[in-house]
Amino acid sequence: PELRGTPMERAFRERNRNRREQVLGAGSGFIIDPSGLIVTNNHVVGRADRITVVLSDGTELQARLVGSDDLTDIAVVRVTSPTPLPYVSWGDSNAAQVGDWILAAGNPFGIGTSVTAGIISARGRDIGAGPFDDMIQIDAPINPGNSGGPTFNMDGEVIAVNTAIVSPTGGSVGIGFGVPSEMAQRIVADLRDKGRIDRGWLGVSVQDVQAGVGGTGTTGGAGRGTGTGVAIAGIDRTGPAAKAGLRPGDVVMSINGGRVDSARNLIKAVAATTPGSSVRVQVRRGAQSLDVPVTVGLRPAESPS
Repeated sequence: PELRGTPMERAFRERNRNRREQVLGAGSGFIIDPSGLIVTNNHVVGRADRITVVLSDGTELQARLVGSDDLTDIAVVRVTSPTPLPYVSWGDSNAAQVGDWILAAGNPFGIGTSVTAGIISARGRDIGAGPFDDMIQIDAPINPGNSGGPTFNMDGEVIAVNTAIVSPTGGSVGIGFGVPSEMAQRIVADLRDKGRIDRGWLGVSVQDVQAGVGGTGTTGGAGRGTGTGVAIAGIDRTGPAAKAGLRPGDVVMSINGGRVDSARNLIKAVAATTPGSSVRVQVRRGAQSLDVPVTVGLRPAESPS
């Protein structure tokens, strides 16, 4: 579908005319282990009936889905190869700075592996794709089909998983986004080991507090202001927060001593906590400052914080 209406459509149809199977979509990925473990995007393979991996030398291997996470758009698939496969290593996305040079690799429009060059344009972008958005923005051209491919630093290490573009035309206009390796590595490790992601949950809806002006009041919303804590707007009556005695109107100041300055950061901090573990939540209730121990629950599907 990503080729329809482009100059490549005719060539793509010619190339696939004699194939019996129907190609429904194509994306990118990268091998992180010589045994055949591959990272890609959830939207590339998450709903596929069959996954075929084509290596840069043309070798085709059938793959199976190990696990996927729609909230960060990360998926892990595995192939079996008679020989060890070449692989890439993770880099430290936290060390990457705006202005650093990068290379993006992938399979744009399904035409085959290619690389593009650019710089990191911004960090920490919230593009509205999910509650845990913390994207690296790059200006290296990436297009439909690049999804799931790697962004490399100049040491040849993967610092982001290419995930999305902003474009009025459907092609690259130099605004692309990738999931940083610091986040992707943790997600990939859990998917590899357990096939799923277990996230912490308090059972609250929250909003930013900013000089008397609330941020978003939607359930689990991530307000965009910076302020003095995060207000609890609502509580699930059977959730961990309610059981611990937290109330609507309480303002969360810190979790385990770590300052909470936005609804988005609170949601991320809670989600990163192992379900079943206890955290110390400091809240402001009127003129009082309280330390409330809360046993974090398991985040249900389609739940906020």
